[in-house]
Amino acid sequence: MKTITPRLIFISYRLQSACRLQRIQGHMMSTKVGSEVLFEKVGNAGVITLNRPKALNALNLTMIRHIYPQLKKWVKDSETDLVIIKGAGEKAFCAGGDIRAVSEAGKAGDSLTQDLFREEYILNNTIGTYQKPYVALIDGITMGGGVGLSVHGRFRVATEKTLFAMPETGIGLFPDVGGGYFLPRLQGKLGLFLALTGFRLKGRDVQRVGVATHFLQSDKIVSLEKDLVDLKTPSNSDVAQLLDSYQEQVCGKNRPGSVEEIMENLKKDGSAFALKQTETLAKMSPTSLKLTFRQIQEGARMSLQEVLVMEYRLSQACMRGHDFYEGVRAVLIDKHQSPKWKPSTLSGVSEQAIEECFSSLGERDLKL
Repeated sequence: MKTITPRLIFISYRLQSACRLQRIQGHMMSTKVGSEVLFEKVGNAGVITLNRPKALNALNLTMIRHIYPQLKKWVKDSETDLVIIKGAGEKAFCAGGDIRAVSEAGKAGDSLTQDLFREEYILNNTIGTYQKPYVALIDGITMGGGVGLSVHGRFRVATEKTLFAMPETGIGLFPDVGGGYFLPRLQGKLGLFLALTGFRLKGRDVQRVGVATHFLQSDKIVSLEKDLVDLKTPSNSDVAQLLDSYQEQVCGKNRPGSVEEIMENLKKDGSAFALKQTETLAKMSPTSLKLTFRQIQEGARMSLQEVLVMEYRLSQACMRGHDFYEGVRAVLIDKHQSPKWKPSTLSGVSEQAIEECFSSLGERDLKL
């Protein structure tokens, strides 16, 4: 049996420290092969690639903590004239946030339930107020957190492969990442409809309704990116002019929408489409539906910054509640798609309960 000497303890400690340092360096050096988000300078452009194709480029806290400081660095860099963000792989720009991790953290009392929402919303605000042209190439699935990385930027380019949705009411959450800002600003009551039902928009429709600013065929993305990085000190109007030259013109389109009253109107309508939406709404968390309805109403009169403060309050209310954890279990873990919501009906969700979700968190409120 070996005698444990101070020297052996010292060597063991040094080895542990070295291993720990390697792990931290591997975690932080985002430009290395195999990391979850890549940064490149190509021509005059800073290019961000979400690099989790097997996870449909789902956004996690590590990625947020890399993207935010890089955007801050590029906005001050005189040799970076615009930013392009895209997703790796053929399927997705970004299919949402790491919801399972948040659910597990909430059950364990981990601070991720606060940190992820706070830091993600601060990143959303940074994109929404960015002082250089910001182009999101949403060529594929774009949901939840992926919407937050794109929709607040000046330019959003959709293709025939784009699939947009905010499906949060189906997991006991609400359409956050600034959904309370951009959804009520879509034409008519379309934003409310998308917020409550999680309805999926595809291809050209993403641009028709205003979620994307431009639409082109997916096989032109590489050519567009090359032309973008070749622009010399471009203004927003220069970028817009280039995107317009690629744009496939599409005509406008409108849809109606208003939570008990909406259900009644859909039932009265009686069409196949209306009945399908009634069925969809009946599967959603009643609490999430009422939260979302008020979120969209309030957000229509707010700035992006006010919306993000409101949504952080709502996110923390969902973390304190029942339906988010039940929704994640039923939809993402057990996958039986039959969550047991509490309350289980719209009438069971009191106005007082909703009001409390919107209440100030005092010192814990989001600060932008």
